[in-house]
Amino acid sequence: MTRVEQLRDLETARQVATLLEAENARLHQRLEALVAENARLKGEDAQARLQLELEQLKEQVALLQKRLFGASSEKRGDRPSKPARSQPQRGHGPTAQPELKVQEVLLPLDEADRVCGLCGRGLQEWAGQTEDCEEITVVERSFLLRRVRRQKYRCGQGCAPVTAPAPPRLIPGGRYSVDFAVHVALMKYGFHLPLARQERLYGREGLAVEAQTLWDQLDALAGHLQKSYEALLAEVFSSPLIHADETYWLLLDKGPGTKWYAWTVASPDTVFHRILPSRSAATARTVLGDYAGVVLVDGYAAYQTATKSGADGPAPATLAFCWAHVRRKFFEAQPFAPACEEVLELIGELYAIEADLPGWSALTGEVRQAALAHRLAVRQQHSAPVVERIRQWALAQRATPGSAFRKALEYMLKLWEGLNVFLRTPEVPLDNNHVERQMRDMVVGRKNHYGSKSQRGTEVAALFYSLIETARLRGEDPRLLSEARCARRHREPGHRYAPEAAGLTPAPAGIPAGSPPNQDGARRAFTLPPPSTCVCSTARRVSTSGAPPPGARSRADGRGACSVPCLRRQRGFRGTR
Repeated sequence: MTRVEQLRDLETARQVATLLEAENARLHQRLEALVAENARLKGEDAQARLQLELEQLKEQVALLQKRLFGASSEKRGDRPSKPARSQPQRGHGPTAQPELKVQEVLLPLDEADRVCGLCGRGLQEWAGQTEDCEEITVVERSFLLRRVRRQKYRCGQGCAPVTAPAPPRLIPGGRYSVDFAVHVALMKYGFHLPLARQERLYGREGLAVEAQTLWDQLDALAGHLQKSYEALLAEVFSSPLIHADETYWLLLDKGPGTKWYAWTVASPDTVFHRILPSRSAATARTVLGDYAGVVLVDGYAAYQTATKSGADGPAPATLAFCWAHVRRKFFEAQPFAPACEEVLELIGELYAIEADLPGWSALTGEVRQAALAHRLAVRQQHSAPVVERIRQWALAQRATPGSAFRKALEYMLKLWEGLNVFLRTPEVPLDNNHVERQMRDMVVGRKNHYGSKSQRGTEVAALFYSLIETARLRGEDPRLLSEARCARRHREPGHRYAPEAAGLTPAPAGIPAGSPPNQDGARRAFTLPPPSTCVCSTARRVSTSGAPPPGARSRADGRGACSVPCLRRQRGFRGTR
């Protein structure tokens, strides 16, 4: 290449200068084009990011609006384009009322009407002839003040007089019966009527009573039912499968309230609630203890941390995850990702297969084993291929980061191992809806009375919700949750166990304590171990260590301490609810 400083010919120098100017102009044009292209690309990238963020915000707003104002149902299916012509609704006829008392009422004619309208002569009663109908009415509730007069007896030989025993009282010297306390408990924890509202209601019916007095009855009744509550704990953890879930509960001790959490564990026929101050993994570990069966939960990470294998060995429990939660996430993402339609159809196939499988929890012996074997075989043959199709579909999807569709995919794949437990364990259902149904009353009660005013209030609430929900689950009448128990305790003041009446109903004659339901589906009554067995020692396994937790009650017989903290107050202490 010729260097400019070496040129000696003027004409050549001019030609070189012309070429350099042309090249310089070309490079300037190229530079301007590159700068413009760079600016355009940067603008498009920023625009794309803004568009992506906008789409994510639209999804979030739509989901929030759906949760706040939309229908809670997750049912799917095409609706007819034209509404079908409505048919006149036919009457369903009278409903049989076998539980109602029947009162016979005879309606005679007035004296003035006992005249024949044709001939004017007097009418005579036609013996045995009536025209009958039925009428359902209501008898207003009334409270009764019973003055109990305990008869005294004396001996003709001058011995000490004898007085008839007093009726049972929850509180020594109290004025309220066991039936009244049971009624208050059912109104609050069974029908969600706060004590302040009960106070106003009873006042209109003639009973002057304060909400604090009503709470005192609940507190005393809970003390008598404490052993029954502890027995539920042992029964739940004796099942090969338990469901677990939690929801918030307010402790209204000071100020606006502190958020505590109601933890629920449930077997197929028993429910146990605890209200604890935290939702942490340590609390989950306390709730589950060293349970060695299958725990069906949602995707909350605390359960996974609580059951994680550590230096002390493998995790005792096996976690199974809920397919209903997986379905719900894809259902919410479907309006923004039509591809979700396919996986929703596949999950629907799993539920269709489950609908034809026999139940197992109410069966015993060889009948139960046959039902479980059938469930396992059907799942291996029909459900396993559907689950594999779901996995292949998920791996083939491409979703925008941060979108509801992407989150649903990541949620399912992260829990995939636990979602497959039902394929090899026939006792495990597809979802955790069982425990969510048992928590529904606690949620409704929380909306009505907002929570508890003291820690003791949380303990009493957990006890009554556990007993009432278990009674309903077993088909028992919750109104009978204390009569036999309290009567036994008052007849034998030193007696601390009630094998034939552990809380709800006496065990049927001929059924040993702890026996499972009959093959005909009959529900078993609540039972406790015999007097030689300590319920507290059975429940010890829920403690995370061999040492009892703070506040645990020591046994007087030297056989160790109960791992369940005592929920009773000392006599004479007037606490809050």
